[in-house]
Amino acid sequence: MTHPIERAAPIARVTLQDVAREAGVSLATVDRVLNRRPGVREKTAARVQSAIARLGYRPDPVAARLARKETFRFCFILPTGTNTFMRILEEQVGATADWLLGQRAFIDILHVDVFDAEALATALEGLDPRYSGVAVVALDHPRVRAAIDDLVERGIAVVTLVSDAPTARRLRYVGIDNTAAGRTAATLIGRFSGGRKGTVAVIAGSLALRDHTERQFGFTQVLGSEYPHLTAVLAGESRDDAAQAQRLTESVIAAHPELVGIYNVGAGNRGVAAALEGAGKARDVIFVGHDLTPHSRRFLLRGIMDAVINQDPGHQARSAARILLAHCTGEPIVAEQERIGIDIFVRDNLP
Repeated sequence: MTHPIERAAPIARVTLQDVAREAGVSLATVDRVLNRRPGVREKTAARVQSAIARLGYRPDPVAARLARKETFRFCFILPTGTNTFMRILEEQVGATADWLLGQRAFIDILHVDVFDAEALATALEGLDPRYSGVAVVALDHPRVRAAIDDLVERGIAVVTLVSDAPTARRLRYVGIDNTAAGRTAATLIGRFSGGRKGTVAVIAGSLALRDHTERQFGFTQVLGSEYPHLTAVLAGESRDDAAQAQRLTESVIAAHPELVGIYNVGAGNRGVAAALEGAGKARDVIFVGHDLTPHSRRFLLRGIMDAVINQDPGHQARSAARILLAHCTGEPIVAEQERIGIDIFVRDNLP
């Protein structure tokens, strides 16, 4: 015999009216005490504070902003181009914007060529002063860092997203530990190689992007120290373009007949896969790349890619928005909630 599930009644939020009733004072008196305005006797203020403590009253920040007719507007600066992960990230930013509406906060999206330091810095320098905060896929370049610092000086909080500029005065970096991601890629290729000797090609999106340089550093660090039978070579920079990634892969296949593996540091997995298939090397060369997209999922299922190192774009979009909103409202940040983890996907554990 089944029994109906008894659901607890929702706990009602304690209101200012409840505090006033408990303290035996008017609503206006409670408001004056909470906002530290004069005109309340010390004993009365103490009675109100005691009622607040007994009832566990917590101010409703959204209601307070509504009463003050206060809103926040954030700008998310995302890359131009055909990077599928960035398009997914943009979709998640849009979904986050829907949530923020209920918090009386709004998101605008600005597309910029983040590989171009001058273009990115110019976009940052020209941002409307009405913005309360900015989330930017950053380029670690002196002019970009200066532009970030200028925004902070003007009272606009800055969060770096996916790629960091750590010496700038940004509020926080939202993204994975990219050195650890590169080390992970080296471990995967090293173990998958089964002791075969040869070359592992590294294709970077741009060595001007901090996340790409950190991934490459972590990769070569582990490969050189733990897998001496493998030699890493830099094939070049693809600028996250699939056609350029294909050309680089074709060149490295031709130049290194002993090629054991390819680590694609950025986007452009479609180009790498096309070159491997075209050369008949899809089953012979270990291929590890980043970000689970419809394309990389298909390559895993077909056995062209061996592993994908993933970062959750939805988590990143929500985290950046939460951090900017918390900064504006003075609310605490839960550090563990905002930590972006590294996922490893192979064909057999695809979600």
